[in-house]
Amino acid sequence: MFDNKKFVTVFGSSIPKEGDEEYKVAYLLGEKLAKNGINVCNGGFQGIMDAVSKGASENGTQAIGVTVDLYNADASKYLTKQIVTHSLFERLKNLVEIGDAYVVLQGGTGTLLELALVWEYMNKGMIAQKPFACHSSMWNEITNVMEKQIAKENRKTGLLKCFDDIDECAEFIITNLKSGADF
Repeated sequence: MFDNKKFVTVFGSSIPKEGDEEYKVAYLLGEKLAKNGINVCNGGFQGIMDAVSKGASENGTQAIGVTVDLYNADASKYLTKQIVTHSLFERLKNLVEIGDAYVVLQGGTGTLLELALVWEYMNKGMIAQKPFACHSSMWNEITNVMEKQIAKENRKTGLLKCFDDIDECAEFIITNLKSGADF
């Protein structure tokens, strides 16, 4: 089903349109990952999912979309493969399992759910620790608050890295995937 290249699962809002700053950021991420031989996986619809798929597929790598048939939405035209699921939980399971790394871009409560799911799975040892990054001041604020609580509970901190610059975020993921670093 997949080639032997690594996959980065990218989470983010379905709202941004082409020309919006958030769309541009996602496109640049997809482009930079592709130019380093890394595939992308995402929720398969519009907005950030469309942008990252466009950046990847236009630069020669796969863009896998894991859609859910509950939504009456059009899949991104830039997907190279679509996996249709029948529940939100099945969709989330696929998105987490496909990812060799994760990037969280700007988004709302759905994106927050995805961030929290990956973070909790890693923190509880339900999945292996993998490169995990987020981009935007919003996530930086949220994760700072959560890191304090996690430390207070004597759980593992530092699983998620925050970046304000998309190039630095991408470089963190690329470097760690290529080095095969243990987390």
